[in-house]
Amino acid sequence: MSERVEFVWYGDDAPWYDHGPQHPLRPARVILTRRLIRDFGILDGRRTVETPARDATDDEIGLVHTDAYIEATKRAGGGEPGDWGRFGYGPGDNPTFPHMHESSARVVGASLVAAEAVWSGRAEHAFNPAGGLHHAMPARASGFCVYDDPAVAIAWLLTQGAQRIAYVDVDVHHGDGVQAIFYRDPRVLTISLHQTGRTLFPGTGFAHEYGAGEAQGTKVNVPLPPFTGDDLWLQAFTEVVPPLVETWKPDVLVSQLGCDTHHTDPLANLELTTAAYRRTAVALHELAHKAAGGKWVATGGGGYQWARVVPRAWTIYFAEMAGVSVPDELPETWIEEAERQARSAVPSTLSEPPAPRSGDAEGVARVIDDVKGRIFPFHNLVG
Repeated sequence: MSERVEFVWYGDDAPWYDHGPQHPLRPARVILTRRLIRDFGILDGRRTVETPARDATDDEIGLVHTDAYIEATKRAGGGEPGDWGRFGYGPGDNPTFPHMHESSARVVGASLVAAEAVWSGRAEHAFNPAGGLHHAMPARASGFCVYDDPAVAIAWLLTQGAQRIAYVDVDVHHGDGVQAIFYRDPRVLTISLHQTGRTLFPGTGFAHEYGAGEAQGTKVNVPLPPFTGDDLWLQAFTEVVPPLVETWKPDVLVSQLGCDTHHTDPLANLELTTAAYRRTAVALHELAHKAAGGKWVATGGGGYQWARVVPRAWTIYFAEMAGVSVPDELPETWIEEAERQARSAVPSTLSEPPAPRSGDAEGVARVIDDVKGRIFPFHNLVG
């Protein structure tokens, strides 16, 4: 059992990271996650605690983002006219919204609080569900993401003396921002399992993208075909992630826990269920202790079934981080609140039936073989 685990709460003293009521990225998913974790009684106030977030400073955000981009984000979020399209803002994925910089700085600050907790030894594991905005680039918003909080947390850890970081991204979309920011940094191992860029945004994340210069072999992509399903996805995870992370022996494990891999998610097609999240949570927890001395910083990520899926998925992950067993049945108080907000029925259990379709076993096997053939030799591993 982990000695101390922190749940980093975005807080009620800052504007929410909110693109608007018609946008698929809904703040309610974070709020309902916190409510479910609290209703299950996972937080005991002693070993498992809630910690308030803080605002990241411009200097901290500037560890990965340009000054011009930070200034543009402030001005665009303040309603000033300007050519914000060159920074990735505009109709569609990344509309400007009020207090855009302030709310984004709070997301980054929450991931920094998680990193501080783990690096200082105050906690073994820490989770920021509001984070995981892995598409943001140094000078451009992308894929609903303004500032790249996982990348800032990794960069901050490196400034504090961390020599090796392992970043594992299980979102359905390629973690392109984090990869790009550290593409030439040999201290950061990034592993992203995602639906292939041939069929899904951002159109990147192929096996041949494996780093440059001294960082060759430290950027790992597992691009899976649509409808992969639980068993094949877990096979890909098991064959690629543990061998690499155990060999890497990171000072800290950082993970992005997007759950838009779910079979009901409206934006993608990997067809996973909460059973896969439970097994992934166990595997990541074991890796944290086996390879990283217990140091595990986790963030949220994608997930657009904001009431039906995201709170259940992230509660499964946090309960595993905390080493707390919870019943399968969701608390009635939570169901009532979720259904009130969603104005529709939500599941009554953490578990669920298998997804209706099975995947392309041969296609997944080819991906695994390709990844291992390209990457494992860099780490003296046998494919």
